[in-house]
Amino acid sequence: MKPDDEICLCFHVSRRKVEQFIRVERPRRASELSRCYGAGTGCGWCRGYLKSMLYLAENDRVDLPDAETYAGGRSRYRDAKDRSDN
Repeated sequence: MKPDDEICLCFHVSRRKVEQFIRVERPRRASELSRCYGAGTGCGWCRGYLKSMLYLAENDRVDLPDAETYAGGRSRYRDAKDRSDN
């Protein structure tokens, strides 16, 4: 995933914004990342990735899929969520 690709597709929050938020604000919990333009508060797909970004930030190594694979995974996640809600 490139820096300007969106990690939170609901609120259009880029990977770069989240990384900058982590560097500047130094959140202690993944839930605090919601202060970064609402990241993670929509459908929930990105929460696992946000947690990984927070906890692995010190190692400067976060493996994220390319933007197309990431968006496809979210589509499958939302479809499964919609089916379980009905």
